Amino acid sequence: MVDNATADVANNRSHSVVVGLSGNYFPCACQCVCPHSRGWTSPPVTVIVIRHTVYEYFSLSIYRCLKNTIYISIDMSKTVIVTGGCGFIGHHVVEHIYNNTDWDIIILDKLSYASKGLDRLRDTGTLNNSRVKLFTCDLILPLPDGVLSEIGSSVNYIIHMAAETHVDNSIKNPKEFLINNIGSTFNMLEWARTLPDLDTFFYFSTDEVFGPALGDKLFKEWDTHRPTNPYSASKSAAEQMCIAYENTYKVPLMIVNVMNAFGERQHVEKFIPLCIDKILKSEKIFIHSYPDKKTSGTRFYIHARNIAAAVLFLINKGKLGEKYNISGEKEVSNLDMAQMIAKAMGKTLDYEMVDFHSDRPGHDLRYGLDGTKLFDMGFKLPVDFEKSIEKTVKWTLENKKWLC
Repeated sequence: MVDNATADVANNRSHSVVVGLSGNYFPCACQCVCPHSRGWTSPPVTVIVIRHTVYEYFSLSIYRCLKNTIYISIDMSKTVIVTGGCGFIGHHVVEHIYNNTDWDIIILDKLSYASKGLDRLRDTGTLNNSRVKLFTCDLILPLPDGVLSEIGSSVNYIIHMAAETHVDNSIKNPKEFLINNIGSTFNMLEWARTLPDLDTFFYFSTDEVFGPALGDKLFKEWDTHRPTNPYSASKSAAEQMCIAYENTYKVPLMIVNVMNAFGERQHVEKFIPLCIDKILKSEKIFIHSYPDKKTSGTRFYIHARNIAAAVLFLINKGKLGEKYNISGEKEVSNLDMAQMIAKAMGKTLDYEMVDFHSDRPGHDLRYGLDGTKLFDMGFKLPVDFEKSIEKTVKWTLENKKWLC
């Protein structure tokens, strides 16, 4: 509401507003003459709100006008659900959203062995905060009524990351993977289509749905899926279900396929923390290779914080109904990776090349995603690959409890 008039532009002059980060009322930075007693009608105001690294457009309610100062009220509150938010990539996404927005974050996690309990969230300082809530629940079942009541219906984003991800475990126990990864996605989609304020259902998938990338092949977003193990098959099936729900029930969908992540607080069973642990103990590292035992497998490794940055970028700039590949900027062989880690530690690498795959169907030596689409939209990796590796090794050596 305005005193006697809506105030914006005197004599049709252009009017720009710079908005601060705190409080409900923000002063206008322009030098216009306020026509609060003349009853003028203003054209629409466009404001760019800069909050850390997030740029958003908001419609404004002009609160009141006094001489050369305009006060406005902006509703910037949003709510995001992060499933699997206690997991490795998930907690990096939670931390990034927490540090770069003012959104309320609700985490849904069953706290399996891979989540490391609440330790990751405690370590990042995001757990004991009024903006972050955590509900422990198994998503293969519909959300309990009590949880639904606590969350309410004003949910803007769902980032569905909860999944069983270990390929070896999927080969040993495929039923568990199919039930978890498909069942949890079904239940989240069913809930999503009841939410009136939902802007985006963001499904996290994997590079493995495309199968092995032979030669120098890089898969684009809509290339055919050829999963080679129960894990990748479960993720592929869940992707197709998401697409079906978008088509049938108009769930506002976006899908990302992500390559091999690394970073702080990763489970020691994964390659990079495993290498750090083995090198510290002066133990031999077995590098998976082709049958000739001369050429190791390769990956496009990417730091989990860069993945989190890509997620927030796509929430703001991505297009509904589209898929996006989140890939590292360069292909690195597993042997080169192990040598980089040893160098960063000032140690000598003791390794042996092993043909781990010939007699183990379901494992692929090379994956490859074409990340051009995302980079062409203007996304830039916040930290490059070499610096990310150096930082991860340094941090892990200073925080050895995460190798246990």
